[in-house]
Amino acid sequence: MRYKVMAAIAPPNIAENLSNIRSRMTEAMEKRNVMSKEPCLIAISKTKPLTLVREAYQGGQRHFGENYMKELIMKSNNPDIKKICPDLKWHYVGSFTKKQASSLMKVSDLHMLETLPGKVEADAVNKRWPYSHPLKVLVQVNTSGEESKSGVKLDGCAEVVNHIITKCPKLEFSGLMSIGARGHDYSQGPNPDFDRLVELRSKISKEFNLKEEDLELSMGMSGDYEEAIKSGSTLIRIGTTIFGARDYPEPQPT
Repeated sequence: MRYKVMAAIAPPNIAENLSNIRSRMTEAMEKRNVMSKEPCLIAISKTKPLTLVREAYQGGQRHFGENYMKELIMKSNNPDIKKICPDLKWHYVGSFTKKQASSLMKVSDLHMLETLPGKVEADAVNKRWPYSHPLKVLVQVNTSGEESKSGVKLDGCAEVVNHIITKCPKLEFSGLMSIGARGHDYSQGPNPDFDRLVELRSKISKEFNLKEEDLELSMGMSGDYEEAIKSGSTLIRIGTTIFGARDYPEPQPT
């Protein structure tokens, strides 16, 4: 696999970037008017080398996320990372299908599956999860209604949650996740996709007698994480603001 040759640029200052993000997270949390737990930063390290994962870990970061299954399997099983970063917690945040359930079992130190889209996928993971402790899962919700986005529809979420709680003892329903539509103009008010997920969490907590503030809301990325936190997000997924622009493989000639 070849990577594009890029112009020389200064390497990212991971520790400084993390510090700046955490400060802005604190400021945003002080402005929220929704009851939620303190937000947790998920460092999205897709396409980035393990040296930068280690640097972020040394800067106090513990939760990391990956979008690509093969990359997550490789990184999570690296013996050096397991030795140097013993408290690292991996999140899978990429699109997820039933066929990937077996591959997911190859991930070491998997803390959470954030993109569970339905009952079939829940059954596949529940059937294969080999550990005594349940796997934390978030139900991915398509709050924007875009066909290009994965996730269950808003009115179908309760059915999936009920299935996880009643039929999947090896899974722990931990909350909701959404990507939402891009490009919202915040001068016009809060992101409606964030509001929809917050409202859905309230509905789900009442229907299943769950403590609302204990349920995670995974929403917000590099471009909108502060607004997401103000809206009640508890898990924010940030990549480029920490690690810099991503390096994607150069297409091979056909």
